[in-house]
Amino acid sequence: MKTVGHFSLSDATRCYPSGLEIAFCLCLFSVFLPFKIYPVVFSLSAVFFLIVGYKQALHLKPFLQRSGLIPLVIFGTYASASYFLTTDGTAQASINFIKMVVNLLFFGSALFWLDGKDNHRLLLYIDRCLHFIFAGCLLQLLVYHYHTGFHLLAGAGSSAKASALYQADYFFWGLADKNMFGARIALWGFAYLLIPIARQQTFPYFRIAGVLLLGYLTLSRTPVVALLIGLLALIAFFGQKRVKVSFFVLLAFALPFIFNKLIRLEHLTSSNDGMGVRLTYWKAFFQHFDTISPLGNGFLKGGDFLQQYAAYYHGEPHIHNTFLSCYLELGWLGLVSYSLFLWLFYRYCNQKNKFPLFWLAAFLPLLAIMMILYSGYDNDIMVYLLLIFIIGTTATKVNKPTTDIT
Repeated sequence: MKTVGHFSLSDATRCYPSGLEIAFCLCLFSVFLPFKIYPVVFSLSAVFFLIVGYKQALHLKPFLQRSGLIPLVIFGTYASASYFLTTDGTAQASINFIKMVVNLLFFGSALFWLDGKDNHRLLLYIDRCLHFIFAGCLLQLLVYHYHTGFHLLAGAGSSAKASALYQADYFFWGLADKNMFGARIALWGFAYLLIPIARQQTFPYFRIAGVLLLGYLTLSRTPVVALLIGLLALIAFFGQKRVKVSFFVLLAFALPFIFNKLIRLEHLTSSNDGMGVRLTYWKAFFQHFDTISPLGNGFLKGGDFLQQYAAYYHGEPHIHNTFLSCYLELGWLGLVSYSLFLWLFYRYCNQKNKFPLFWLAAFLPLLAIMMILYSGYDNDIMVYLLLIFIIGTTATKVNKPTTDIT
């Protein structure tokens, strides 16, 4: 009988999930719904996670110290103070503040609950949920492409043409934004790839193909770059020699297509290209670094800075880089506390299960995406960290998974 740790996978199939395991899975589904009920689902779940977590763990303070949550609490407290002191009352600022509070509360309470339990059964149900979630993503993307006559399947010539795929009238699953939807598929898809390595010690060739297909269909460069970085790490760390050779041969043949059609290399510095916009914003940040207060310019004030100093500005509320956004809005305290949280959480994960290659592979795609997209208040970051915590702490230490799964 196949076992992982002390938990039998066949036993898992005979056991019903607990109420909190169902709640966690509902949280995963809620962020893909077209109507934004996830803050309510996250908040209610967080209350129950805390209640049950107290029953499982004797003391909250030691958990906070070893898990790296204290810097995250500092970050959230300072960001909240910045919001109340600097807010201009716009709906966008208020929505992002609520989003930040809900996501941080959900992350901390869920981690508190997860830390005191065996998560092998939960991982099995998460895996099943992700099957359905990605099936919905595939259907959504096919609907988008159908209504554009599938003429973008060969690749979009520009970011504007790629964004035209996302027509609001046909939106029913995921996100209606190209880059954010692509980033979510990249992160959650990579967690989906890690599950077989942790749970069954198998290398997920067919899952890799499926997630890459979804990433390609989004027409977003974000998932392509992040997934390639993660895949390079996975294959280097866990792939057999024939897998490594096959992958790099395929990659060599695919590079012209990747550069021209997916990454759109020739348009990277254009003012109407997403990457060109990012480069312009980052240039403004470093050129006018001395105008930024060491305490930060204020919660969600990145847009005001860019409007004043960037060569051109397309209305984004942040600078498309989590770490630069942290400094721009919250100064040194925001940047250091957020960075320290990530480092301490990484160290905490490795202490829970000393599987350094796994944790390194898991964090690389996240860091890649954070460097080009997220503001730091997003639910995708927190959910992904919880997913890899569940996956990695249930993993068996193996170096070379040898079998295939779908």
